Amino acid sequence: MPRTSAVGGFGAALPAALVAALGVAVVLLLPACPTVDLGEVPPDPNVCRPDRSYYETEIWPNFLAPTDPVKSCVAQAGCHAAVNGRSALRLDTIEPIDHNRNYTTVTRFLNCNTPASSGLLTKPLTGEDPHGGGDMLTRGNAADDAVIDLFLGWFP
Repeated sequence: MPRTSAVGGFGAALPAALVAALGVAVVLLLPACPTVDLGEVPPDPNVCRPDRSYYETEIWPNFLAPTDPVKSCVAQAGCHAAVNGRSALRLDTIEPIDHNRNYTTVTRFLNCNTPASSGLLTKPLTGEDPHGGGDMLTRGNAADDAVIDLFLGWFP
């Protein structure tokens, strides 16, 4: 004896009818949904690649690894050294330094649309983002302003 559906004998037609009815409902209800403005489309992280040679000649020696160990991201406590760093910003410090690897790492902390909002700058900057290594740059200090300007000069 053939099996019949408990729902009025519709058998296999019930799922197709149900799918069609849901489809019609979705089409009719979609125009009633408000459009949500999500703001500007964020930049593709692979697009933020400021000049690589400027990184190696200016950013690395003057911003990330200056001779003053108190201002260095990698010297004093090795906070951002790859071998013993304590954050996502881990930089190679063993000679010869792998600047390709470091550049790739550093670019993850950049905001090319608003360079002054880049985490690479705001973390060590007094009064911006909390930084486990403390404040390392202060606006209004001539030497620090020069380093901040050097960082901002990296962006076209």
